Amino acid sequence: MPRPKTGRPSSGTVEKLPSGRYRVRFTGPDGARHKAPVTFEDVKAARLWLDREMKSIENDPEGWQSPEQRQAGRKVQALTFGEYAEQWLAGRKVRGRPLADRTRDHYRDLLDRHILPAFGERALTSITHEHVDHWYERTLIERPTMRAHAYSLLRTILGTAVDRGLLKTANPAKVRGAGNVERSHRPRPATLAQLETIAAEMPERRRLMILLAAWCALRFGELAELRRGDVDTKAGVIRVRRGVVRVKATEEDGTTRMVRKVKAPKSAAGVRDVAIPPHLLPAVRAHLLEHAAPGKDGLLFPGRIEHDADGKVVAVHHLSSTAFYGREAILTKDGAVKRKGTGYYEARRVAGRTDLKFHDLRHTGATLAAQTGATLAELMNRLGHSTPGAAMRYQHAAAERDAEIARRLSAMVEVAGE
Repeated sequence: MPRPKTGRPSSGTVEKLPSGRYRVRFTGPDGARHKAPVTFEDVKAARLWLDREMKSIENDPEGWQSPEQRQAGRKVQALTFGEYAEQWLAGRKVRGRPLADRTRDHYRDLLDRHILPAFGERALTSITHEHVDHWYERTLIERPTMRAHAYSLLRTILGTAVDRGLLKTANPAKVRGAGNVERSHRPRPATLAQLETIAAEMPERRRLMILLAAWCALRFGELAELRRGDVDTKAGVIRVRRGVVRVKATEEDGTTRMVRKVKAPKSAAGVRDVAIPPHLLPAVRAHLLEHAAPGKDGLLFPGRIEHDADGKVVAVHHLSSTAFYGREAILTKDGAVKRKGTGYYEARRVAGRTDLKFHDLRHTGATLAAQTGATLAELMNRLGHSTPGAAMRYQHAAAERDAEIARRLSAMVEVAGE
């Protein structure tokens, strides 16, 4: 191949390519060799571009950017928030691990419903704190928890863009306190009498779920995935190694549906052995004999069971929250029962605790454990918490209970002195 014809200005070269077009190359103030982002039809246009580039370097050698940097900058300027958010969600990791399925579904829902409608088509670099303030003022006003989640996600995405150098300003999401929300639901522990009533009112095959949720502080997903092999009645422990969650699955035609997925706990602390209070062991053994699915891998609390035409079991499904909760009772205006409810809804109504969510039973168990004098580390281990913040709430509850005990002791002295 013949050597291309070249023009050689003192600060760069203009070369004629075999195609007949001209390429410009030059050495920048950074000492690196650069080239124009395009080729030129004639030599005059090529040298004119080179002259302008040299003048730009001469006028501001410190602030000069290479053609590659300027082109990348133009791409950033054209990048919309929606495009960047998709990249962020696809590559997001926490402590080196991809997002958990439920977390990813939650972020997807927040983006699609509450963030992208406002920011999706807007250039990433054009977003200001005024834009964020205006969005926050009119978004999810009646749902403070979801509002805090949406704001926190927006702030995190924009913060990552700042860290990556895509935003040259400070994070525009700076609404003070917007990521925090006062807990709207403050669970009140169930009393022992209420627990006894709720368990008694549940279908017999589900009673042990109430007892384990309360006395062992297990989550619904952990209970629903327990297998026979996870329960050691000789050692008196339940080995929590997995949980089951509902996640979105995308079909080949693009439609989505909810499916159940077995997964490891979201943190290493969630993998734990939970000691069973001795008074529960007879109930655990009876349940294993009468209600658990057969085999070492049989579910402790099976859900729907499929049979073939001959009546043989072909599939045992996880217990769904819908089947567990049942239906609420229909009451008349004066509070009389018009139609009796079923499942957990009915059991808690009979106990006089229609406010008691199933997860609140875990709160009850944690509070009971704290009242025995369990240390913070012991509570964290029993509950499967990786940080002390949540477990501290139960120690506070125990401290309040201790103060009540102290008051009652003083009352005893006062009565004795009368």
